[in-house]
Amino acid sequence: MLRLLLLFILFWVIARVFWRFIDGVVRGVSTPPAGSARRSSGPSPVKMQPCAVCGTYVVPGKSISTVSHGATVHFCSEKCRREYVAP
Repeated sequence: MLRLLLLFILFWVIARVFWRFIDGVVRGVSTPPAGSARRSSGPSPVKMQPCAVCGTYVVPGKSISTVSHGATVHFCSEKCRREYVAP
């Protein structure tokens, strides 16, 4: 009886794995490419800007920034901003 129960559980697990694999393949084939007109409902992407001193990429809305020669310059930290401003 125990052997029959274990075989049933084994077949159930194998069938479940096989079904999830087939479902993933079907979803992957039917999903449109990333650049298509259909977009996800998540947040829109933000173009990150490099820090002017060390090159670390920062989110413009959360970075420390200053205006230099009419252009906005972004920094990852106050230390980088001080280095940029110092002569």
